[in-house]
Amino acid sequence: MTKRHGYALLSAIIALIVAVSAAIYVGVASGDGSTTGKNIPTNDSGPRNRVAPASTGIWVGAWSASPVGAEPGTEVEGLAGRSVRNVVHTSVGGTSARITLSNLYGQSALTITHASIALAAGPQTAAAIEDTMRRLTFGGNTTVVIPPGQQVLSDAVRLAIPAGADVLVTTYSPTPSGPVTFHPHARQTSYVAEGDLTEDATGLAYTGQVGSWRYLTALDVLSNESDGTVVVFGDSLTDGITSTPNANRRWTDFLSRRLRAAVAAGQDVPRYSVVNEGISGNQILASGSGRPADNQAGVDRFHRDVLSRTNVKVVVIDLGVNDILRNPNLADPNRILDGLRTLVRQAHARGLKVIGATLMPFQGHRGYTDARENVRQRINAEIRAGKVFDAVVDFDAAVRDPYNPRRFRPDYDSGDHLHPSDKGYERMAETFDLNDLKGAAPAEL
Repeated sequence: MTKRHGYALLSAIIALIVAVSAAIYVGVASGDGSTTGKNIPTNDSGPRNRVAPASTGIWVGAWSASPVGAEPGTEVEGLAGRSVRNVVHTSVGGTSARITLSNLYGQSALTITHASIALAAGPQTAAAIEDTMRRLTFGGNTTVVIPPGQQVLSDAVRLAIPAGADVLVTTYSPTPSGPVTFHPHARQTSYVAEGDLTEDATGLAYTGQVGSWRYLTALDVLSNESDGTVVVFGDSLTDGITSTPNANRRWTDFLSRRLRAAVAAGQDVPRYSVVNEGISGNQILASGSGRPADNQAGVDRFHRDVLSRTNVKVVVIDLGVNDILRNPNLADPNRILDGLRTLVRQAHARGLKVIGATLMPFQGHRGYTDARENVRQRINAEIRAGKVFDAVVDFDAAVRDPYNPRRFRPDYDSGDHLHPSDKGYERMAETFDLNDLKGAAPAEL
């Protein structure tokens, strides 16, 4: 081989190494940010779109909310010409972030031309910390079209997000898109402004307020603080419908803080984030009306809201009370138990451990009858006997009145005799044995 040919071969090898290294960098930076929406090419990538670099962390869920239905009043125009600024609270921190947007209940394509993420400047505000404002992209483009019934995952963007932080996720859609996919009863104030103010950090124009989350269904972070995600699957008792607004006092919030504190104290418990997939009024077996159905039954939404979440390790299920209360006839406890076991089998097929909760009391609520109480007791007996879940958290025993176990202890009762007070939600989290988060699904229940 001549010297000239040797230099040519060496140059080719170096070029190949550079190309492979670049491909690896791009793949790691984008994570698994593939989408089901259509990305519209644009040159407006913006100086603030800081692509996430390679990291030793893993992707976990920092926050989530189930899509519930189509927002009333948005059937024709959607939220065309307005900026929607969702406020969400993180369970765990990370160095990069990505979001999921849903058009599940839309009847036409949803076009998002601009989206951003930033840290909130404080509690109960639409203002952002200015130097945290990041432009979001989808497949490298700022514009994405989400077909009806679909969702889209954004590209990863570099942003240091602390645990327990309020994060602002803003989207702008210039054209009518039909019904807005939303999650009501958020117990969190979010905002809306006229025009494209997606990257406005002042928040001054965000004069519209709403107690719902719109389009946004998940926030993931690339984290060195967590090894996986705990998904809590439930109804209004998990959704936290009677908790203090803007205070993050759902029982899952208390559990998340308790778990972080235990890890920080050096306790031998898993480093997991906690995300909330509760829907008020949700049942195991029955869905609402519409196509797709509003407030889908637990057995129908389990794959979407649990199995499809990021890096799930453990599932916590607290469902069944609405199947008892909302059944026009007397509910069959065996059908409810079969529904719960169906969820457990689906989780086990993915290697996920399932922790289940006993059903809490509701005497004093307008739907109470002795016959319904007997159904609740039969279901709880099976759960406590270990015939449904891998582990059990006994919420019933934790919150019931010791002098009348058919109803809430007064200080744990929100006043409607069905949902807990803030103190009751905290008691639920305190009852949870963090050691139950250890391990995986058994080979056979």
